[in-house]
Amino acid sequence: MALLSFERKYRVRGGTLIGGDLFDFWVGPFYVGFFGVTSLFFATLGTAMILYGAAIGPTWNVWLISIVPPDLAYGLSVAPLKEGGIWQVVTICAIGAFVSWALREVEIARKLGIGLHVPVAFGMAIFAYVTLVVFRPLLMGAWGHGFPYGIFSHLDWVSNVGYTYINFHYNPAHMIAVSFFFVNAFALALHGSLILSATNPGKGEVVKTPEHEDTFFRDVLGYSVGTLGIHRVGLFLALSAGFWSAVCIIISGPVWSLGWPEWWDWWLNLPIWG
Repeated sequence: MALLSFERKYRVRGGTLIGGDLFDFWVGPFYVGFFGVTSLFFATLGTAMILYGAAIGPTWNVWLISIVPPDLAYGLSVAPLKEGGIWQVVTICAIGAFVSWALREVEIARKLGIGLHVPVAFGMAIFAYVTLVVFRPLLMGAWGHGFPYGIFSHLDWVSNVGYTYINFHYNPAHMIAVSFFFVNAFALALHGSLILSATNPGKGEVVKTPEHEDTFFRDVLGYSVGTLGIHRVGLFLALSAGFWSAVCIIISGPVWSLGWPEWWDWWLNLPIWG
């Protein structure tokens, strides 16, 4: 009931970026908006193209269905549908759906009168995706360098890219990205466990307050970032992980074409070892 009563706060006219009152309505609890319509359009068309690609064959096994990018010989040109064109259409639809959804989030934020943290965070995920299927292929000179849409085929692509550069774990940007992912998971696990401990006290004990939570971390770590601060830290860590993930793949090929272990030769060549 609390959520239902809260709907009155954001079910207000205005805040739209395009379309004005034309699409400024709700279907049940879901806000539509112009970008809700475009999200649905792109998602439906993209899904239909994936199903068309699956129908072409050779299998309906959900694990093995794969929509592959054009052959490298096509370069950056438009390929026939059955030779990678489906992948190109699906990619356009995916970008259209993702960007539309982010802009829909912007409209909702404007209605609520809150910051744009959610669409900005989602924008980082979009940036990482576009880096893989647009920016890197453009820099490499062929759409064929994008990853295929499929479960096993995508995993194979990841593995092959790793072996192409001998050992991808030696990519310094990859190291930074993985570190941010792990630290983000650890920091929010600490936060979540603390909240559960504070709000689920033992029998006969009272629910703890944020002052208790801050005191716990001051005693254990020497410092508490606070109830608001931990969410800001989590947002920073998550966005940093997404950003460095995009960096690590876009420099693999366009910037560095050798094996990543060789990149570390600069360390061995420092004069301090002489």
